[in-house]
Parts: sequence; structure tokens; C-alpha cells
Amino acid sequence: MQAKRWKILPYDEEQVTTLQKALTVSKPVCTILTQRGIRTFDEAKNYFRPQLGMLHSPWLMKDMQQAVNRIMAAIGNQEKILVFGDYDVDGTTAVASMYQFLVSIYDEQQLDFYIPHRYREGYGVSKMGIDFAKDHNFSLIVCLDCGIKSVELIAYAATLGIDFVVCDHHLPGSILPAASAILNPKQADCNYPYKELCGCGVGFKLMSALAEHLNLPEEFTYRYLDLLATAIAADIVPMTGENRVLAYYGVEKINNDPCPGIKALIQLAGISSKLHITNVVFVIAPRVNAAGRMDDARKAVQLFTEKDFEQALIFAEMLHNDNAERKEADSSITEEALEIILADAGHSNRKSSVVYKEHWHKGVVGIVASRIIEHHYKPTVVLTKSGGFATGSARSVPGFNLYEAIYECREYLVAYGGHFAAAGLSMLPENVIAFSNKFEAVVSATITAALLVPEIIIDAAINFQEISPSFYDILCQMEPFGPENMRPVFITKKVMNTGFSKIVKENHIRFVLQQNNITLTGIGFNMAEKFYLLDLKQPLDIVFTIDENEWQGNKSLQLKMIDLQLSEPTT
Repeated sequence: MQAKRWKILPYDEEQVTTLQKALTVSKPVCTILTQRGIRTFDEAKNYFRPQLGMLHSPWLMKDMQQAVNRIMAAIGNQEKILVFGDYDVDGTTAVASMYQFLVSIYDEQQLDFYIPHRYREGYGVSKMGIDFAKDHNFSLIVCLDCGIKSVELIAYAATLGIDFVVCDHHLPGSILPAASAILNPKQADCNYPYKELCGCGVGFKLMSALAEHLNLPEEFTYRYLDLLATAIAADIVPMTGENRVLAYYGVEKINNDPCPGIKALIQLAGISSKLHITNVVFVIAPRVNAAGRMDDARKAVQLFTEKDFEQALIFAEMLHNDNAERKEADSSITEEALEIILADAGHSNRKSSVVYKEHWHKGVVGIVASRIIEHHYKPTVVLTKSGGFATGSARSVPGFNLYEAIYECREYLVAYGGHFAAAGLSMLPENVIAFSNKFEAVVSATITAALLVPEIIIDAAINFQEISPSFYDILCQMEPFGPENMRPVFITKKVMNTGFSKIVKENHIRFVLQQNNITLTGIGFNMAEKFYLLDLKQPLDIVFTIDENEWQGNKSLQLKMIDLQLSEPTT
């Protein structure tokens, strides 16, 4: 295991004391709340008790009236409407929600949906999609989770008599497309109070406005909250504000009344207990994403819109099989990539990893890049051959601007795009070595040594005596967890091994630790090589999250260990 940097988040003692008086809960809880911007009783109440009534009016979003007017005009004129969206979880859930909503207010014969093929058409609005609309007499395209940068394509659609309503959440460029309406809270002149909605969330706002315009009950939009929670979880948007409210009620719907498609995915995954947002991220999202990675994501929308459970199971099995295929490809390619790195004598001195094999599956190179970083913690590019080009994905380590590094290598690239943490790129195969050398030179010149060591962010210090069922109950009320509201990570200093800790299944440690006569158990996955620290019989500092272990019907709290090290000696 590579050594990690521990970073304990700072806090304002005065704010913590004030909040503790107002809430009468423990100091560690108040510490975490203040770190997350919660300073008063009312803010804490809104955080712990999210209400759908907290959602902002959809009419605050720029162009909302124009969007509603254009869709209502299309319905009034009996125009054909095409719902278009990206092939990932956010796009497919957004399309499934919007399509079903429009079916509930308009003639199904006048509606269809379209998901571009990842490899034939690429990301976002496609010429093939617009031509499909023209060939089938669609005069309005409602596009979701894409479109904000599709200036030329939306102009091309206009020459064919096709209008666009754009629902997107990606950063706009300097030129906006000439659409009938653009819904995107990240537009500079959009006054919508919450800027971090996902694509499905922007679509939800449009459905809410349409429902209000038509005086429909809220149920007409709330019935898709399970799909929206899936999008929020998968798209890794901040779990704050409206996202947190929508995810909270969406997860509730997933547990109590999911659509047949989500129910089928849960059944195939073999989950019988209550789902948390993390299950959605690791169980539902990969199966949906796999459809677009390995084949055609249209079946993900068919799954989400299917009313019959038996039929939904058939679609879910297709996604399940795509995911099994994706896992196999991802695992074998990762193994091969790690072998290439191992065989490269100079790799240990490099600050980046670039690997290329012509036969690797294009759909999993991004996942493989992330897997390589787990073993070699440095910015990573994984390339394969497709359409005559070496093409692939890059992933960064937190804090390093990957997009800028790739931009510096643009002389060797035919295409590139992405953001701070992830990017896609293509080049001529003969330029791979030159690109690799330039990328290494750029990364070496700009990355700091600290960024090449994984960092653990620690929320608060805690003693064993403070870890109780009531404390854990409060932690559970902080869900749903996600970016900017992560599961709290704790540090406890100067604990001792009881002598009962042991290695289990060769790779993991079952901890039995003691502090001030209080004993707690824990599990540390893939931590066996740190077992020698326990044998030293010296005080340890441990970093962990807290969860519940259920064994033969008995529930007990356990520590989910993240790291440990010897305590600093007391002077």
C-alpha cells in the first residue's frame, strides 16, 4: 500500500460552540456541519429534514417561458417531438423521464426518443440524429444533457426546419446555439439560484414548469424522482441544495416504489436490503453505463420506460450482460496495461503513465485509466486504435489540471476535449511516442510532489467513547452522501491492538482495537501488508468511517478502516 497524506479539515471553534448550543448534539457532528456551511439551527433543520417544498420555482430559469411556449405550440400544432439525450446515465434517465412525461400530456404517436451511438456518432447532438429527425418529420427536438456547445449542428437543423429546446448543465462556450430556448443554470445571465443540477435535473425543471402551466398535480413530475436520483448519483454532481433534496426523495422512491426498470436491476444485482445512494452509484449506474460502452444505450431508455416488470427484466438482463462483458474487458485490459508498466524500467521515475494497445476495447479505456491510478498514482492516459487513430481517455489525480496538460500536447493531437479531471483524445498512431514524451515533460514540469501522494481528507477527531448508536443514527441522517457532502471520515489517536486483530482471506484485516477500556471492531480491506504495525504493540492513529455490521440478525457498529500509522510519541 502506498503511503497516504492525512489532511484533517480545519474548523472554527466559535462556530462549532454556537451550533452545539443550538442543536445539543456532539462536537464532532457540529464540527462536520460547520465545515459543510451549516451554521444555524434553521440551516441544520433544512439539512437534516429536506423537503420538496424547498425546491426553487422552475420559472426562475432563463428561457423557461420560451421553452414551455415552444413545446405547447408543438402540441397545439400536432408537431412531432423528438426527445434526444446522451448515452450515459444522466442522458438516458433524462430522456426516459421527459419522454414519459410528454406521453402523459400528448399523443404517443407524435413522440419518439433518440440516443446517439457512442462509436458511430460520438458524444452529444449528432448529425445522424438530426437527419433521423428530418427523415421522420420531427420539427422539434428537446435535447437533454447536451447541446450547449452544438452551435453548428443546431444551425444545420434550422436549415431543415427543425427547432431545438436545449436542456444542459455543461459550461456554455462564448457562442450559444440558436435554439428556441436554452435551459442551463450555468449561463452567465441565468438567475436560477442553484447552479449544480445534472442534465436530468434541468429536464425535471422543464417538466415541472410544463406541469404548472397545465395545472397538473406534482405527481406528474415526482413519479420520475427515482430516475433523477440515479442521474444525480451517477453524474457525481455536488450533493448540496436541490440535488440533495431530489436525491433524498429519489432514493426513498427507489426503496418504496421504483419503476419496473430499476426494480429489475435491483433484483438482478441480488439486493434485498434498503438501498443507499452508494448502491445506486455502484449497482445501477454501471449497468446503465455499460449499455453505451459495450453496445447501444437505447435499451437503457427502453428499460426505464417499460411498464411491464417481466419485459423490464429482459432489458435489465441485456444491461446486466453488457456490464459483465464490460467488467471482463476492464479487468483483462487493466491486467495487460499494468504488465506493460511493470516491464518499463523507467516508469518508476516518471510522473505520468501512457499505455497503448491497438486491440483494447474503446468503451472501457477510461475505467482502465482510473484502475491504473489505483496502482500508480499519477496522471494516466490509456489509448487504443479506432478508425485509424490512436484514441482514448485520460484521468487525473486530484488537484492536477489534466486538460491543460493535454492542451500543451495539442501539436500531436487530432482531437481532444474534457475538463480538469478527465479528458478524451485522439492522435495518429505514429505520434503516440512523441505525445507520451511531451505529456511526461509537461506533467513533470507542473505537478507538485504532494499531488503524487494520495490524500485522505479527514473531517473530525473522535474518541471511542463518542461512537454510539445514537451518534451513528445522526450520521445516517446526513445521507444522501456525495461530492461536498461525503460520508464523514474520522481520526482516532492512540488506540491499541487488543491482540485479537487478525488477517482474514489473506488480504484483509479484522481489527479489534481498544481505547480507554472501550473495544471496537473494524474491517480493513486490502490492508494486510500493514498488519505488522499491529504487532508492534504500540499506540496507533487510525482513520475510518463508521458503518453497521449485521451478523445473524444482530447489529453492531464497526469501523471501516481507511488507513493507520504509529502515533507520534508523547513528549
